[in-house]
Amino acid sequence: MATVIIKRLAKSPFVLITVLVTLAAFSFTPRFPFKSFSNSLQQQRLFTAEELALYNGTDDTLPILLGILGSVFDVTKGKSHYGVGGGYHHFSGRDASRAFVSGNFTGDGLTDSLRGLSSTEVKSIVEWREFYFRSYTEGNPTKSLKGVEAKAARGTQLLEKQKKEDAKQPSCNSRCRQEEGGEFQSAFSYTVRIAPGGI
Repeated sequence: MATVIIKRLAKSPFVLITVLVTLAAFSFTPRFPFKSFSNSLQQQRLFTAEELALYNGTDDTLPILLGILGSVFDVTKGKSHYGVGGGYHHFSGRDASRAFVSGNFTGDGLTDSLRGLSSTEVKSIVEWREFYFRSYTEGNPTKSLKGVEAKAARGTQLLEKQKKEDAKQPSCNSRCRQEEGGEFQSAFSYTVRIAPGGI
């Protein structure tokens, strides 16, 4: 029975046209998931660490991807920087968020773990992520990003608080030489002289 249906469908010109259109659509669809024909599919794309590692710039047929704070960016247009031999190649094909503030670009330093980082360090990484959103084709954030953004917001609050505290303190000038002693002058014009050899 199935063969009879297939034979009848094969004789129909509409089936042939449908098959050709379908094949053409699949052959012109890019291999890279961000350039798919549907924005909703782009939003659903999640990379595992293993999948992301394939996009490290070693295969010229694939784009170069960089992960930061759970978002994936196509940095292929910066191939001279992110490709093999580029100064930022260590970021390609992985989420190495911690390295953006630690400066450790080897082994354990190339990790997405933010454990132990201060709020201001996390804020700095969020600023790097904002740079990638402005400069490159973006991926989509993961659930863990909400916690990161909350910690970065706390970092902003702490920096503002520190600025206010610093503004309350009077400025001062000081100088000290071992053979001459030292001098300290506050904003209130009090000068304190320290004898050579200490107090």
